[in-house]
Amino acid sequence: MKFYLISDNIDTQMGMRLAGIEGVVVHEKDEVITALDAAMKDKDTAIILMTEKLINLCREQVYDYKLNCPRPLIVEISDRHGTSEVTKTISGYVNEAIGLKI
Repeated sequence: MKFYLISDNIDTQMGMRLAGIEGVVVHEKDEVITALDAAMKDKDTAIILMTEKLINLCREQVYDYKLNCPRPLIVEISDRHGTSEVTKTISGYVNEAIGLKI
């Protein structure tokens, strides 16, 4: 099982690639939906990481997948343009991924 990144900037993609996580950089809503649909169909993908900005572009599609598909897990990540505080974001990732509140 693998992680897959859908990002809106190259910096986030490069950082994730250093950690061994492949992904794509997209900017338009139709590109995001196409990348998300492809990642959802990949049987090897366990977790899809998406930047905050991209989730906001297609929130309805993302939440439809979250509610109706048991896998893969879609996790919102903050990037350098994100509005959330890092500690709250990390705590949220842990809570969403394994159900543990920190």
